[in-house]
Amino acid sequence: GTMLRSQPYSWPCGGPLDASTTALVLIDMQHDFCGKGGYVDRMGYDISATRAPIKPLQRVLAAARAAGVRVIHTREGHRPSLADLPQNKRLRSTAIGTEIGQPGPCGRVLVRGEPGWELIDELRPLPSEDIIDKPGKGSFFATDLEHLLRTTGCQRLLLGGITTDVCVHTTMREANDRGFECCLITDGTGATDRGSHAAAQEGDDAFDSQMLCTTP
Repeated sequence: GTMLRSQPYSWPCGGPLDASTTALVLIDMQHDFCGKGGYVDRMGYDISATRAPIKPLQRVLAAARAAGVRVIHTREGHRPSLADLPQNKRLRSTAIGTEIGQPGPCGRVLVRGEPGWELIDELRPLPSEDIIDKPGKGSFFATDLEHLLRTTGCQRLLLGGITTDVCVHTTMREANDRGFECCLITDGTGATDRGSHAAAQEGDDAFDSQMLCTTP
């Protein structure tokens, strides 16, 4: 069996790594979060920070596929009717000048089926890989992710994607509370600024997740 050299100790801690019980979860690698003219770009952030995980994740994705690890992708977005958009989330997006559901360079912001909502080409899912469409920050909230993981026997999760301090961390803590053993891919995650990314990693500890870097 294999153990990954992670911090603060090797992962997984419950025994050797087994592809049949492990899933790679790539969180919200969408045009709206790391593409030109998308939601994050229009908020005025430097999208190089949210694009930084792409190359490391390409390496991890290729290795996971070769090893037979289950790959799951998530997309944050809302129904075209916006019936699943909470009022507080809409108001926050309005206050920063990029109201969810309004037209933009990549179509309606964070709306399912629009160009900005789509996953980026660099990490395009295979037809056999599941996609979880979620309305919130966490990948477990209002989705069938837990059902999918339980049904397929996945107990250990490798987490990558964006943003480290919001959707990735929320998903990690949701997973941890549900008994899944998590490992955060440090260079396979990114935030809207590098300070938030670093702070999110510093907030991690042995009770929440181990951390793995793919770059020597």
